[in-house]
Amino acid sequence: MSGAELTRTLDRFLGAHGGDITAAVRDLSTGRAYHYHPDLQLPTASTSKVDILMALLLRTPWRELGTAARRDADRMIRLSDNDAADRLYERIGLETGLAEANRRFGLERTYAPPGRCVDLYCWGITRTTAEDQLRLLAALVTETSPLRAEDRGQVVRLMGEVIPEQRWGISAAACEGDRVALKNGWLRRVSNGRWVVVSAGLIRGRGHDYAVAVLTEDNGSMGAGVLRVEGTAERMLSAFRGEGECRDDRRAGGNGRNGEGLERGKTRGKAPGTAKSP
Repeated sequence: MSGAELTRTLDRFLGAHGGDITAAVRDLSTGRAYHYHPDLQLPTASTSKVDILMALLLRTPWRELGTAARRDADRMIRLSDNDAADRLYERIGLETGLAEANRRFGLERTYAPPGRCVDLYCWGITRTTAEDQLRLLAALVTETSPLRAEDRGQVVRLMGEVIPEQRWGISAAACEGDRVALKNGWLRRVSNGRWVVVSAGLIRGRGHDYAVAVLTEDNGSMGAGVLRVEGTAERMLSAFRGEGECRDDRRAGGNGRNGEGLERGKTRGKAPGTAKSP
């Protein structure tokens, strides 16, 4: 499927839904890439926790981190613990430290708000592009990354051990046997009650390493956002793989059934607050 055909496919799928969306996929094995609404900048929600951890490891290798910092890193990624993220965000120097790290990772359009964390006004409303998220993900698996191989491995390990309740998202596009490492984010805007829902990560298998990012905003509910994220990821990866390589009945990840459960109000875990995403 060509890029133009994939865009038309996504336009048809997303046409019935309101809100903004940007998405991208890159086959890190071949360099082939696709972008949907590439110029759009949207909030990261809790996906920025991966960026925070990577920024921390640029400063202090995993093997030199103390017990408390390692525990915070684990809880921040696997459980999406906000308090742990706040502590590590302070440790890297807030938005200044994040910006310094992002320059080294090659991010060009990712900006965090200034100042210390005050409820929603924090790392969770960092704005980014899908392309910048692909650059960040690539820095986890490429030898040219400024991160040491051991530290890259620790981040990917934690992303691969996210608790079951939070494994929805780009995992919907995984085939049986694929290895998935992801971080999701969601937050409800206090001002209008609308939802930001985001998923970014790596899908690795069958000789390919895919970096995938889908960011959405202004969803009517968290479940509606999950459906948009998963449906978009599935369509992008199907276009890349081609017919028959990964049949729908062999999907490994959180397909539409997860989204339907969320739409009915089953958030599969601790419900997110209305200010910051967990």
